[in-house]
Amino acid sequence: MTGPILVTGAGGVGKTTVSAALGVAAAQAGYQTLVLTVDPAKRLATALGLDELHNTPTANKTLPTLWAAMLDSEASWDQIARSHAPPDAADRLVNSEFFHAITRHFPASQSYAAAEAMAQYLDERRWDVIIVDTPPASGGIEFFTAPTELTNLVGGRLFRWLTGGAIPGRRELFNVAARPALRIVDIALGSDLLERVGAFLFDLRTTYDGLRTRSQEIEKYFRKSTTIVVTTSDPAPVTEAARFFKELPQVARPPAAVVFNRTLPTAWEKAEIPANTTRPLARNLALWAREARRQETVRDEFAARYRTKIVSIGWQPTAPTDLESLAALIDETGLLTDLID
Repeated sequence: MTGPILVTGAGGVGKTTVSAALGVAAAQAGYQTLVLTVDPAKRLATALGLDELHNTPTANKTLPTLWAAMLDSEASWDQIARSHAPPDAADRLVNSEFFHAITRHFPASQSYAAAEAMAQYLDERRWDVIIVDTPPASGGIEFFTAPTELTNLVGGRLFRWLTGGAIPGRRELFNVAARPALRIVDIALGSDLLERVGAFLFDLRTTYDGLRTRSQEIEKYFRKSTTIVVTTSDPAPVTEAARFFKELPQVARPPAAVVFNRTLPTAWEKAEIPANTTRPLARNLALWAREARRQETVRDEFAARYRTKIVSIGWQPTAPTDLESLAALIDETGLLTDLID
C-alpha cells in the first residue's frame, strides 16, 4: 500500500464503527488489515472478535487477516520521549509530572500520539491496509495539524528564550548559574517547583530535533493518505465535514469521499399514509417523511458544493455486534473498492 486510510470527522457520528467496518471488509477481501482506533466502546471490540484491544496490534482468531490496536496515549508518549530524547533525559521525562500533564492536557497531544503510532505501523510494512480512526478533537482536523503544532510548541520562541535553543553548553550554564538562583527562590517559597520546571524544560527541549524529523515523515504519509469524512445530516457535523475541504488540502489530499451515516431511507419521503391511520401516527409518519427529505437535500447540496463522492449508510435499529454485521455496512456501498482500487 502507498498510504493509510484515514477516517475522520466530528465526535459521535459513528466514525469508529465505520473504521471497524472498513477494516472487516478489507480483511475479508484478503488484505492484511490493521485498524488503529481511539478508545472504542467495549461492544466494538467484541464485534471485532476481540476480548479487548491493546496498544499493540492483536489478530482476530477467526479472521487472521484482521488486526486491531487501541491507542494508549500515555504509553505512546512515553515511547515518543524515549525515541526523541537522550536516554537520561527520556528517563526524567517519563517520570515527570509536568511531562504527563502536558501530554494529557495539550490540545493536540492525543492526535499527535495517534499520528506517531500510525507512522510506526506504516514503517513496519506488515499490513496491506492500515485504517486509522482519528481522534475527534476539533472535529477531526487536529489529527492533521498536530505534528506542526507540537513542533512549533517545543521549538517555539518561548522555549528558545527559556532554554537558549541550541547554544552549546547552555545546560551546563543553567546548572552553574540559574539552578542555584532558582533553588534560593524555591527555598523562600518552601518547595523546589521552579528548579524542577527549569530542568523539565531543558529535557523537553532535547526532543525537538527528533520531533521535527518525525513530524516531517508523518506529513509525507498524510500526503499519501486517503481520507474519508464521516458525518450525519445534522448541522454541526456537516459544518465540521465542510472544514476538511477548506483546510485539509494544506497538509494532505482532499477527502476521497464523505460518508453520511444513519441516513433514513429515501422511500420514506413518499410513503403513503393509510386512511384509517390514527392522527398521532399519521403526524409521526409525516415528520419522518419530512426528515428523510431534509437529509437527502443536505446530501445533495453537500455533493454539489464540494464536488465529492457521497456515500450513505442507513440508520441501523441495533448496533453491529459481529464481523458480518460490520462488513454489511460497507458491502452495500462499494466504498472499499473505491478506496483501495
